[in-house]
Amino acid sequence: MNRVADKFNRPLRDLRISVTDQCNFRCSYCMPKEIFGPDYAFLPKGAMLSNEEIIFATRSFAKLGVKKIRLTGGEPLLRPDLSELIAGIANDTGIEDISLTTNASLLPRYAQKLKDAGLKRINISLDSLDTERFAQMSGGRSSPEAVLRGIDAAEKAGLPIKINMVAKLGVNEMDVLPMVNYFRERRITLRFIEFMDVGETNGWKMDQVIPAKQILETIGSRYEFEPVDPDYRGEVASRYRFTDTGSEFGIITSITNPFCGNCNRARLSAQGKLYTCLFATAGTDLKKRIRDGIDQEEFTNFVSKLWISRDDQYSEDRSNGKALNGTKKVEMSYIGG
Repeated sequence: MNRVADKFNRPLRDLRISVTDQCNFRCSYCMPKEIFGPDYAFLPKGAMLSNEEIIFATRSFAKLGVKKIRLTGGEPLLRPDLSELIAGIANDTGIEDISLTTNASLLPRYAQKLKDAGLKRINISLDSLDTERFAQMSGGRSSPEAVLRGIDAAEKAGLPIKINMVAKLGVNEMDVLPMVNYFRERRITLRFIEFMDVGETNGWKMDQVIPAKQILETIGSRYEFEPVDPDYRGEVASRYRFTDTGSEFGIITSITNPFCGNCNRARLSAQGKLYTCLFATAGTDLKKRIRDGIDQEEFTNFVSKLWISRDDQYSEDRSNGKALNGTKKVEMSYIGG
């Protein structure tokens, strides 16, 4: 195995693969309905990587040290051959830790099939248990009850679950404790995500961020908890354990306490471009090289050189007040967060 590290000595460990740019929700922080309306032109099928091409790419990433794959979107469950892709990755790349991020609305139909194919874990997005605020966050699509049915299906299939809640000031800060209450009782880990400036369409402003400190104070007004050491270098969530139940929650602090120094994630977009930062302004086209017939070893060497030259630290630069490029950042719906 040819392990690689970037200019800040960060190894390549995680690969996030967006398998589609389409979604059946219109969450305001990812695919706002004002932009991604009924006439929006999503990628045609041929513009996206096939299962075979994704598996080809994943073999090379595994050789360079990737241990974990997360499949994302858009909404990955909209990809018809997703279970076949998971089985291919599990059986043909050496990657054992395969996870999925989903809005869960389609999980009652697919959870068991995905588990049987080799899926190991699942992250589910849910921003409120309140019907009106859920609708506000999701662009009026679906309902919290539909997501909860998906959570039930994932549990029934035996998939370990984490819940992701994007916390946005003036929208759902009042949902912090109700979400904690509900998932604490179910012994499911809830992770709060500070509203991030990913892409150019979500209208991000700093004064819309609910900082981690405020979230901790809110939870601390009701429950006692203690910090938990990270499981591994590059773990994105600061973890906490309730002292009475032992169940956990976490906070992803990309805005108030950036973790660029330990970031070990690469992202493969829906159209086959590699991005070395969630906030990147440009990616490298891997699809063209694969379709031009590059062999596996040459492809591995090409990706290795891309990672070795990586010097991204967008969140830390933003936090330190450094001037950032004015060019447009890639949208979250293309790289899956």
